[in-house]
Amino acid sequence: MSDFNTNEMQQETNIQGIDQVMKRSQSAFLAYRNMKGALRATFLEAIATGIEAIGPALIQQAMEETNLPEARLAGERGRTCNQLRQFAALIREGSWVEARIDTAIPDRAPLPKPDIRKMMAPLGPVVVFGASKFPLAYSTAGVDTASALAAGCTVVLKAHPAHPRTSELVADAIAAAARQTGMPPDTFIHIHAPSFEAGKALVQHPVTKAVGFTGSFSGGKALYDYATQRAEPIPVFAEMGSINPVFILPGALKARSEKVAEQYAASITQSVGQFCTNPGLLVSLQSPELDVFRKQLGEKLAAIAPGTMLHPGIASNFVRNRAKALSQQQVSLVAESKEAPKENQGVSSLASVPASEFINNPVLAEEVFGPYSLLVAASGIQELEAALDKIPGQLTATIIGEDDELATYVGFIQKVANKVGRIIINGVPTGVEVCPAMHHGGPFPATTDSRFTSVGTDAIKRFVRPVSYQNFPDVLLPDELKAGNPMNIWRMVNSEWKKA
Repeated sequence: MSDFNTNEMQQETNIQGIDQVMKRSQSAFLAYRNMKGALRATFLEAIATGIEAIGPALIQQAMEETNLPEARLAGERGRTCNQLRQFAALIREGSWVEARIDTAIPDRAPLPKPDIRKMMAPLGPVVVFGASKFPLAYSTAGVDTASALAAGCTVVLKAHPAHPRTSELVADAIAAAARQTGMPPDTFIHIHAPSFEAGKALVQHPVTKAVGFTGSFSGGKALYDYATQRAEPIPVFAEMGSINPVFILPGALKARSEKVAEQYAASITQSVGQFCTNPGLLVSLQSPELDVFRKQLGEKLAAIAPGTMLHPGIASNFVRNRAKALSQQQVSLVAESKEAPKENQGVSSLASVPASEFINNPVLAEEVFGPYSLLVAASGIQELEAALDKIPGQLTATIIGEDDELATYVGFIQKVANKVGRIIINGVPTGVEVCPAMHHGGPFPATTDSRFTSVGTDAIKRFVRPVSYQNFPDVLLPDELKAGNPMNIWRMVNSEWKKA
């Protein structure tokens, strides 16, 4: 951990400073990577305890910087600390390293078999970009930082300029936890570097081995491109947004359109629509029931007052992108908040368009980040499938349908599943449970690598790589691979893998 103070943290780190920071992180990694899993677990738990100990001051500071309500931020703090403790439990238990022991067979014919042992090892220094829309859960001590530290990687955190003081409070808690638990100096380094040049320098520094990012498509794609331009390309795990399509089947509209409208009015406007899982696209078959649903949802959204968005940049982008979407051919505004918006507020909005126009206009599949959703009406199943074909990779998709009709759409549902990282039946995409079974990722452009999640303990897999050790004497092996280690490892015995 670096011996920084608040005044030092408030200064912007220049390009020369970034070089020094990354070299310090690399030096720390050489020591931190060898810390026992139990010690790293204690460190993560101490971070969680330290964040909780800040108390109301943290929530108040975040409220002032982000316009988010107290209840939302309190929940986000709980999620942040829960994540840290889940990763602590994971690395304390130990099986996440996927240790494999394939013992030697010296007398095997025609060639002897060597002793080979394999496990996951940390990549190296990780650069994490704080997220604007989640000042706690995806920022300073969020899931990217927590999973990288759990894996044995050091972290350089670039604070988001939208909530710098909130970030400092959390960084101070991480610093204190590092000192308390005896972690190597510079295990975690917190910097303020808002310029694009600084972000590029962090990604392209030779010792950087991976990047974590949650934000816009333009920002994530730029970081990804910087990484591929390096002499040694590195992985960028970027979550870049999603319109999270919702397919509403005819039976559901006949049986419960009012209930679905109420459910989705709340989901579209939750936290002023500022979730990566916000349902920005609703798709159904044209029918009298859909006309009723359109009216019901529009009335409910019109009754929801405008809300202040996270910061002026997000608010201005919402206004611009909403206007762009509404200006497209055959797009009609169904309803918007009756109350006029104030400065930096987002207006609850529902628009509608025929599927024939949606299919031919890629602009309509672009994300409008905020309380906006587009209702697409298809003339039949073929047009419904054609609309699906025009939707790029997504974090989530939802199917709303009655039990007796879901089976008749099984082929369509399978096609939907090919587009997403998480598919939901009769629910809403907002609200991402933090648990081992959760996959929060999806095909490009939702993320840069659909194989990995940024929620749940499997997020640790982003920051490790497999290493095999051949013919190593026991004394030189990592503890997880040594003979007689009681951890949950596997051994090859008589050509079959068996738990030790």
